[in-house]
Amino acid sequence: MRVLSNIVTRYYKAILFAWLILFIILAIFAIRLPGLLQGDGFKTDGEHQQVMNELTDTFDLPAETMFVVFNHTTDDTIKKTLANIEGLHIAESIQSPLDDTSLYKDHIAYAMLHFNSDTNDLPGVVDKLRKAINDEKGVTLTGGAAINKDINSASQQDLVNAEAIGLPIAVIVLLLAFGSVVAAFIPLVVGIITVVSTFGMMTLFSSTMDLSIFVMNIIPMLGLALSIDFALLLINRYKEERLKQSAQEAVQTAILTAGRSIIFSAICVFIGLGAMLVMKVEIFQNIALGGMLVVLMAVLASVTLLPAILLLLKDHINKWTIIRVKPGASNRWRSFASYVMKHPVPLILVALIVLGIGIIPVKDMKLAIPSADSLPISFDSRQAFELMDKEFGLGEKSTIYMIAERKDGWDNTEGLKEMKKLEDQLLADKDVDSVNSIFTASNISTVEQWEQSMQALDIKGQLTPLLETFVQKDKLLIPVTLKLNGASTEAQNWAREWSEKDLGVDTMIGGRPKFNQEIFDEIFNKVGLLLAIILGSTFVILMIAFRSILIPLKAIIMNVIGLTSTFGILVYIFQYGHLGIEPTSIALIIPVIVFSLVFGLSMDYEVFLISRIQEEYSKSLDNTAATIEGLTSTSKIITSAALIMIVITGAFAFTDVMPVKQIGVGIAIAIAIDASIIRLLLVPSLMKLLGKWNWWMPFRKGPYKASKWH
Repeated sequence: MRVLSNIVTRYYKAILFAWLILFIILAIFAIRLPGLLQGDGFKTDGEHQQVMNELTDTFDLPAETMFVVFNHTTDDTIKKTLANIEGLHIAESIQSPLDDTSLYKDHIAYAMLHFNSDTNDLPGVVDKLRKAINDEKGVTLTGGAAINKDINSASQQDLVNAEAIGLPIAVIVLLLAFGSVVAAFIPLVVGIITVVSTFGMMTLFSSTMDLSIFVMNIIPMLGLALSIDFALLLINRYKEERLKQSAQEAVQTAILTAGRSIIFSAICVFIGLGAMLVMKVEIFQNIALGGMLVVLMAVLASVTLLPAILLLLKDHINKWTIIRVKPGASNRWRSFASYVMKHPVPLILVALIVLGIGIIPVKDMKLAIPSADSLPISFDSRQAFELMDKEFGLGEKSTIYMIAERKDGWDNTEGLKEMKKLEDQLLADKDVDSVNSIFTASNISTVEQWEQSMQALDIKGQLTPLLETFVQKDKLLIPVTLKLNGASTEAQNWAREWSEKDLGVDTMIGGRPKFNQEIFDEIFNKVGLLLAIILGSTFVILMIAFRSILIPLKAIIMNVIGLTSTFGILVYIFQYGHLGIEPTSIALIIPVIVFSLVFGLSMDYEVFLISRIQEEYSKSLDNTAATIEGLTSTSKIITSAALIMIVITGAFAFTDVMPVKQIGVGIAIAIAIDASIIRLLLVPSLMKLLGKWNWWMPFRKGPYKASKWH
């Protein structure tokens, strides 16, 4: 750190120039990022994806399907709309409700637009289709690609809205912390540079991986909050040191002290984000990558760009001072700390009761993969999708695609017998509604009848195209309709059970039930490993940092309790439908993302408080006095940093995309609980009760003496 501080203070002008060039280059790339985001990120390279690829490549089924929903329109409108779409020559095929009565019901109808795997620019296709529809009354485009396009657009607008709400409030908090306009705006500048630069770097990664539309919100949410928090810590220390040292010496001291805390905090956040990489689901890979990049940029900016700006400004940082810090603030925090030391047991009980009440709703948590309901109800694509789903009962049943592979092929007697055996096994399942095969499609019930029919040339000419629909070389396609909703637990269980069955031939299963089953299984099977990485590494780092066994154990247990209470409050708000929110499931990604992010962020406050207590304890060996002094000296900065984090992330509560809203609210609640109930009440109260045992470490001489790590 000393080498870094010397380099920064000696070459601060060159560092500023380098950052300016880097920012300009990455900003150019960042502009392209919104157009490169596709899909919600719920994708994994499992059996489902292999089957979907086979359907497209081998059986020539459409790679993407969109729907045009007609609500109280005439047949002429349907003809005209579909003719306009056909004239674009972008859909491989169109199924019209005028030709297929199953797509028509009362005054509601829908057409299916099928696209092949060569259709790469789906957002562009959506724009062309909507232009062809030309705002025709009662006609709406919907489906996965249209909904994802709308989520992308809503996410970009959400980002603007969140910044419009969060940044002005953050400026007010910074003004209260620093007093001057210049000092208050520096963290914002650093935060914006961090976020834009990260966007540019993510654009570069888009050539090697698909990027989820949700990174558009996660990166600014995390990047702005961290950058401003880090800047708050470093500027605060710089201003303290500037009262007794030159600007250059003050910057060096700030880097050596606050800079060390910033790097430690970043490591903790890095661990949480990196742990998500164990889950092989695209959205977690995206968020982990984007999050680690923005943390990296935030750290680099905080320990190089920010000190360089401080050296450039020197005492001008105090320009336009409009608020004077009242000298009585520390006395109030000291009184509060003394009160906590006198009443540790009642305060612990009150804190645990409050957190326990928050935990109660967790038992009712229902997790779901976000779909059309991620959008607000005002979006036409969601309304049309839900109307189509309701009127035609699309959600009541689901389709499974089974692909079976047989070395000797299927177009022979033994192969046909195996095919019929598979069909019979499937039809014998109580959850199977129907099976589509050469036998059901041709109304031929036995292998013998099929072979006899194929002997007649005129009938063979009719059956051959049917055979080619289901059989390609050694692969057999069997579409299966289940009586189960594709999102239900029962459908997932069905897919899991049949994937594990020995059917005599190699089989693979795809379709929505299998897709959901793989996503859920990947998360639930890996969550233990994720927790082990985060909790284990945090314990080791804190144990090394504080040379203590109990301090890391306390930190982990309290963090887990606080986060569990956060999830309970999320259930109360979103799932129960309070505070003006329509009842909705908790997005499957929320617990993992909020836990991974907040666990690392909260360690920042833990380290900042405990290291200050440790510093005082190493001088006096008076645990109570050290806790009072540590709480007094750090409470203001912890509260300010947490408030900024709450403001930046909580601003996303006013956005429209539901998973983003839940992530923002979840992080804001978790940080609020951590910085108040846990950090100001539970931690000091437990420090008081445990006394010298706080610093106990086995196999160490002088077991109750604190280490001198700062």
